[in-house]
Amino acid sequence: MLKQLSRFKGTSKVLIWGFIAVLAAGLVLFFKPAGSGSGTLDPTKSTEVLASVDGDDITVGDFVTQKQNIQQQFSRFGGQISLLQMGYTDERILTGLILKKLTVQEAERLGLGASEAEVIQRIHKTFSDASGKSTLLDASGKLDMSKYQERVGDVPAFERGVAEDIAREKLEAFVAASVRISEDEVREDYKRKNTTFDLTYVTVSAGKLAEKIQPTDAELKDYYEKHKTDYNILVPQKKIRYVFIDQDKSGQKVQISDKELHDEFDNLKPEYKQAGVKVQQIVLRVARPDLDASVKAKADELVAKARGTSGNTTEEAFADLAKGNSEDPGTAKNGGRVNGVVKKDPNKTADPYQKVLDLQPGDITDPIKYKNAYYLLRRGDPVPKTFEEAKTELLVSLRNRRGYTIAQKIAQKAQDRLKETKDPQKVAQELAAEANMSAAEMVRETPFVKPGDDVPNIGSSQQFEEAIAPLNKPNDVGDRTQIKSGFAVPMLVDKRDPRIPDFEEVKDKVTKAVKEEKAKAQLEEKAKELIATAKSPGDLKAAAETLGLEAKAQADYKLATPLGEAGSSVLIDDPLYASKAGEVIKTPILLNQNYLVIGVTKRTEADLTEYAKQRDSLMQAALTERKNQVFDDYLAAVQKRMENSGKIKINKDVLIALQDEEPEAAPRQRPRLPITK
Repeated sequence: MLKQLSRFKGTSKVLIWGFIAVLAAGLVLFFKPAGSGSGTLDPTKSTEVLASVDGDDITVGDFVTQKQNIQQQFSRFGGQISLLQMGYTDERILTGLILKKLTVQEAERLGLGASEAEVIQRIHKTFSDASGKSTLLDASGKLDMSKYQERVGDVPAFERGVAEDIAREKLEAFVAASVRISEDEVREDYKRKNTTFDLTYVTVSAGKLAEKIQPTDAELKDYYEKHKTDYNILVPQKKIRYVFIDQDKSGQKVQISDKELHDEFDNLKPEYKQAGVKVQQIVLRVARPDLDASVKAKADELVAKARGTSGNTTEEAFADLAKGNSEDPGTAKNGGRVNGVVKKDPNKTADPYQKVLDLQPGDITDPIKYKNAYYLLRRGDPVPKTFEEAKTELLVSLRNRRGYTIAQKIAQKAQDRLKETKDPQKVAQELAAEANMSAAEMVRETPFVKPGDDVPNIGSSQQFEEAIAPLNKPNDVGDRTQIKSGFAVPMLVDKRDPRIPDFEEVKDKVTKAVKEEKAKAQLEEKAKELIATAKSPGDLKAAAETLGLEAKAQADYKLATPLGEAGSSVLIDDPLYASKAGEVIKTPILLNQNYLVIGVTKRTEADLTEYAKQRDSLMQAALTERKNQVFDDYLAAVQKRMENSGKIKINKDVLIALQDEEPEAAPRQRPRLPITK
């Protein structure tokens, strides 16, 4: 059928092993490789060898294309996402390509490669409509090569990728064919995951124990003498007195007319004049966990029906679907129309309605699982924001901007006058009325500080550090600099050169260090003392209070889930699952440098009647997980064997040359009224 179908050998897969599931969807949605930039040299075409697997080369072009495709997959989820943020280092991406090569080679060695007929069948299935008819055929029933190429881009590369997928699937089936899992294992795993515990627990931390420790002066001085070089100050410290101009107070006196607000509103970009968007929904409830798969299947079917061939739908067509299918009575009778509008809210990242704001009018989300239901959401038209609705935000924005400008001008005056007078108090008195502040509010002083210190009222500020860096003599005045809430004009009061501070100067730090050291030494002892004192979970609260600790309660706790701030760990799971109601676990659990003392007030065994309902799906899920593990172990063994025999070679110099620093990705900006400080 296709000339290219016989060219299977010596290719690379689009995505790495850890990303196989996304690849399956990605091949359908993103057949064309990612763009390679506008330069004259296209790195995706480079034939320089980066690695080889038993003589089968992986080129720089293969690697760059792989990296671009992974980035493209992540970009579907919104914003600019760095591969490094997602854990995809160059080494990991290359490992995925190597695994792909050796998997295909291993499949061919065992006679499990893909036949031409199998590739044709897979492509036909991929490009078929609901009736099973190929979407790549022309009116006469022949393959439309232009349409095919438009969908997949590089036809030979796509077909090789399909062949490799089939080979991998056949190899995986062969390797895992003998894998079995017993019902006893699955039932026991279900019991562990679904048994719940009501707990009383105490975190024995060094910080809490330290609060009750009172070291003597002799202990403090002895510690200081042994560790005095730990407190060595390597850079000069400076005490700064500065004139502060509060931006908000400077802006409070600004009078803004309605005409100015109207002008501001008229000049807003269209996206800032939206109150939100209309939304329609279809809600499908999941009555029981075992029904989840069937409800999801129905949701997928409704999405496909709503999107049709155009990919979106009208308000009326979606309304008909909602009336006949949605299980939310409040909106179903109204065609799924949600009351009010949906607008951006950065604090509601889990809210399914926020997802429609990244769509175009008429677009429909994939099914979104939220709590015990699947949501299908259609984005409607944007709703304009009236001047009256925007007025308050406009007033705040305009006042902020003008307050900033006024404060900046006052700070410049303060800088000029302070350089003349060297008297912060006098400058503050002269400018207090104009700044809408009292002179006392305007004059502030820091303790002795050095770069990196958390300065009172300022915090850790690089701008402030740069402003005071040139000040070396008392009464030296620096330039105005922006700080939290306004501007500062700094003047040096005193300076201390690098040195080892005396005991009194660092006594507070020494005291803290001694307390923490003593507390850490007592951690296990105090945890065991707590267990010995508390004969039952009910005794834990009183016993904890005598040690200055706090007992907390957790209802319906399940293994492998976080226990408050303590986190989750198998170190908790095993002793807890072996415990009974009314017991305090006899051994304290060391977790994240703290000890946990846990009492079980109630234990509720897993409902095995519910297990019986889910048995088939649980058995299948466990079997799939076991097969995946066996296959991964098999590939790891093949890779190790090939590495030891020198059949896998990596050109490290080429890899190093490719490892450019990847910038941190910034989150997508939320639409908002422009507010400048």
